[in-house]
Amino acid sequence: LTGTSREQRAFQYVLAHAIPGDPHHILQTFDQWCYHCEHLSCVGPDKGRIVERVLLEQAPLRVLELGTYCGYGTVLLAQGLPPGARLYTIEGDPRHAAVAEKVIRLAGFSEQTVELIVGPSEEVIPRLREKHGLVNANLVFMDHWKRSYLRDLRLLESHQLLAEGATILADNVLFPGAPHFLQYAKTCGKYHCKVHRASLEY
Repeated sequence: LTGTSREQRAFQYVLAHAIPGDPHHILQTFDQWCYHCEHLSCVGPDKGRIVERVLLEQAPLRVLELGTYCGYGTVLLAQGLPPGARLYTIEGDPRHAAVAEKVIRLAGFSEQTVELIVGPSEEVIPRLREKHGLVNANLVFMDHWKRSYLRDLRLLESHQLLAEGATILADNVLFPGAPHFLQYAKTCGKYHCKVHRASLEY
């Protein structure tokens, strides 16, 4: 009825209520909207704590996010980066990317810290080194189409975009589920696997 998407409505709420340049407050404002107004498929605060813990333990200098959506996960990742680190985030839907770009910049992150790349992940991943300067990633956060998880992991492997000892953090592998990705990760012999139990967002 409003003629705007739920993602745009969420951004308008964040714009009206969040403190610009305060990533933590922007995430809290998103949470308020999602709890009390409309559901968005953001990481949310519960699973967000797992992401924060991994960032603290790993202190990765090069992070790749697959599935920017509204920029919630991007802001969550960016606020936990060590000094001098860079985050590359890929979003296939231009409408979501337009919202995410505004959210990321509202949170105070420049293009030097966070680069948003718009396009299908299967097309962007092979160009990451040549076009965007990503030599390899220390941490990859997967939160896009679950059916794309395995394909994109194999793409990252074949283009040698995973640093030695890299961490792959994949959301919602049990529900809605990414069974082929999970089976590959557990049986291919390249990874140590750990499943984090968590509730669905909001």
